[in-house]
Amino acid sequence: MTERFDADGHVCVYRRMGAHPVRGLWKLKRLTGREREVLLLVGTGAGNRDLARELGIAERTVKAHIARIVEKLDQQTRLQVAVLAVLAHEELCSDPRCECRETGVPPGSVMTAA
Repeated sequence: MTERFDADGHVCVYRRMGAHPVRGLWKLKRLTGREREVLLLVGTGAGNRDLARELGIAERTVKAHIARIVEKLDQQTRLQVAVLAVLAHEELCSDPRCECRETGVPPGSVMTAA
């Protein structure tokens, strides 16, 4: 693989592309309770229709919540927000019996505890 350097001589693709994968984690406190709930559900990979059904709200309301979450967490895409949701699952999930409390891995994750 050929390494590409930015103008400052850096190799990191995240830096070169202006991406900050976990930058939004410390911004979770900006979210309302409902936005945190939506974020947690986005992390499951479910689509807007399923999220709307789960939350008992209109699909366009889900879209509005996601747009605000993307903005508040200073991300660019829904996928970036979903990644943050998985990374922050333990903080977002209020279920004291959640498996992530013991393993640090969200339920259903492809990751396995070592």
